[in-house]
Amino acid sequence: MTPISLVFTLLFAAVLALGLLIRFYLASRQIRHVARRRDEVPAAFASSISLASHQKAADYTIAKSRFGILEMAFGAAVLLGWTLLGGIDALNRALTNSALADYGSLVPQLALLAAFGFISGLLDLPFTLYTTFRLEDRFGFNKMTFKLWLTDLLKSTLVGLVVGLPIAALILWLMDSAGMWWWLWAWAVWAGFNLLALVLFPTVIAPLFNKFRPLEDEALKARVTALMQRCGFAAKGLYVMDGSKRSAHANAYFTGFGAAKRVVFYDTLLKQLSPGEVDAVLAHELGHFKHKHIIKRIVLMFAMSLAGFALLGWLSSQLWFYIGLGVRPNLTAANDALALLLFLMVVPMFSFFISPIMAQFSRKHEFEADAYAISQTDGRNLQSALLKLYQDNASTLTPDPLFVKFYYSHPPASERLGRMIPLENTTP
Repeated sequence: MTPISLVFTLLFAAVLALGLLIRFYLASRQIRHVARRRDEVPAAFASSISLASHQKAADYTIAKSRFGILEMAFGAAVLLGWTLLGGIDALNRALTNSALADYGSLVPQLALLAAFGFISGLLDLPFTLYTTFRLEDRFGFNKMTFKLWLTDLLKSTLVGLVVGLPIAALILWLMDSAGMWWWLWAWAVWAGFNLLALVLFPTVIAPLFNKFRPLEDEALKARVTALMQRCGFAAKGLYVMDGSKRSAHANAYFTGFGAAKRVVFYDTLLKQLSPGEVDAVLAHELGHFKHKHIIKRIVLMFAMSLAGFALLGWLSSQLWFYIGLGVRPNLTAANDALALLLFLMVVPMFSFFISPIMAQFSRKHEFEADAYAISQTDGRNLQSALLKLYQDNASTLTPDPLFVKFYYSHPPASERLGRMIPLENTTP
């Protein structure tokens, strides 16, 4: 091992350990903070949230956080197993020396990606099963049968293979054939695929997993249509999704891109909210479009991915990058799949440290969307809708402030509703 490889190994181990310690610290703070406030509803919510609902949210948050600590520890152990303990190296050697090598350099590399994905999926299965059928079920949220869960798993695996393998093959081919600027062409392919997915997802992928029917409530449809026209927004259709067959959690979202945009309501949402509250929730989503939050996020994602591909383009040619992560690069075969896998495993460790910045931007966008919703609808409807959603989704009213800064993409209830009152009072 060269000195630079050793330095990179030590850096990798240090960043992994530091990130894990920070995650453990934040999770323990969240658990303690919520537990200490479990037996008393915050004064601002005392008239609208029952003690039983508040305690359920606290228990749900604590249970998820404790299980999250176990997942983090296991994930760190698996990452070490794949890298410094030789997992990726052994898998790569087995495939490179197998009969697959007779079919050219691309086949064993695709096999490496597929095998890694399959094994990683198997390792994650116990956590997924426990979350769905024990944790979510314990708090009354899971509505999914094991048959439906298994069907979803098979469908998502098939979609991943049909969609993912051709994209991976194209990127690997570019890495091998497009010269020193391959990463720019690969980024263009990746960006184009993501834009295409925004168009195809609502009509091709999503219907494989859920049923979408046109919104049938004529009064609500007229109300929603009037709101969208007032906001200058056009959508291809208003749909209701059968989210209740999987979960009791409620939501509404826009999907698609350009002329393919759709408004989708979970059936659970329509059961829980009044027409005025549905209006307010939709106005909040329209606020994201009005402030161009979606475009800004796409541009940011593309900019960060461009930087990522450029970094991968450099790292893939550095011997210390492979050796420092416990992998012996191939001497007579391509190392492109190895570089891709190692990069995808390492990047999240470093990007974790900028997560508070990304979360802050997201919370800022949520405040702006709330302000827009209040300017277009009755602010009281948005407040009551959010209270219902916080209560029905068992979202804690008392999260730890530092945990919020690191992880929360949406502001906690106290901050969000606290800002709405002065906004409502100034709305004409």
